[in-house]
Amino acid sequence: MINKDQLLEALKPLIDPQYQKSMTDLNFVRDIMIKEDGVSLTLITTTDDEAFKQQAKSAISLSLKPLGVEQVHIRFRAITDFERNQLNEALQPAAQDQAEAAPQTILEQSKVKFIAIASGKGGVGKSTVTVNLAVALARQGKKVGIVDADIYGFSIPDMMGIEEQPQLVNNAIIPVERHGVKVISMGFFVQDNAPVIWRGPMLGKMLRNFFHEVNWGDVEYILLDLPPGTGDVALDVHQMIPQSKEIIVTTPHATAAFVAARAGAMAVSTNHDILGVVENMSYYECKSCGSKDYVFGKGGGAKLAENLHSELLAQIPLGAPDNHISEKDYSPSVYKADTTAGQIYLDVAANIISKLEG
Repeated sequence: MINKDQLLEALKPLIDPQYQKSMTDLNFVRDIMIKEDGVSLTLITTTDDEAFKQQAKSAISLSLKPLGVEQVHIRFRAITDFERNQLNEALQPAAQDQAEAAPQTILEQSKVKFIAIASGKGGVGKSTVTVNLAVALARQGKKVGIVDADIYGFSIPDMMGIEEQPQLVNNAIIPVERHGVKVISMGFFVQDNAPVIWRGPMLGKMLRNFFHEVNWGDVEYILLDLPPGTGDVALDVHQMIPQSKEIIVTTPHATAAFVAARAGAMAVSTNHDILGVVENMSYYECKSCGSKDYVFGKGGGAKLAENLHSELLAQIPLGAPDNHISEKDYSPSVYKADTTAGQIYLDVAANIISKLEG
């Protein structure tokens, strides 16, 4: 049986629409009762919008299901004037400091299409999907950028074979371009692959710098490679870029898809549209005979897409690009356009363009 701390941690991604902060941090999740047959709680709301209440119900159920909670009873109560005044007084200094430290980014006001690539756990190939989808969009003629928002586990520069550093021009950082994709990453600012030992607020500051201090030019799409799970960085991205769409990456294994549902629940709770699910490492195809071996099982991606009321965008086979270090623009993780995986990514890119521009 779960405890109260586990429940509150699972519901941390639930964002209040007025204050744009975690509802657990705002103490809006109250009267928690945990029994063997389920959980009951009260949710304090700042809006009477029934659509938000339905989204909150769905997000809470999705978030608690991986913890073994099958039944959730939720009572909604509107915030009182006294509670609102107390909360406003408590948040006023923090809001003022944030306004002074982080003015609204230009990208938030532009027509740039943001796509966050998320996963429930590490090791499912989320960064590989990010890199190849970005390159596929560029091959479709789009102007594309990548923000390597996985601050602790940055890998995009290495995966794309980038060895040069960003340049500083007129007090703005110029991202490194590779395969027609502009890239900014924490990896550019860390010496000798040193570990990043930062707390949440420092991570959020670095992410803001990626938007405020980088000259992205006239990009049309920016893909954000999020850390796995639903931690501080993912929350910061959801709050800074509320218009962002989302793609969830999983493997066909049932457990991986089960955990990935948490990332999907976070998207639902923050009103982010889920473009679809990419199932990575779906099967291994024998080069000599063409037979397929489903190494990690079957059905995880389709089940996840069904649970999130979304679409299974692609099933990517298990493998690695057949690239050689002597090639021009060598990148260890980017598939050539004429390969099976490369064509799958081109199809996904065309589908996304149709969804967002059609």
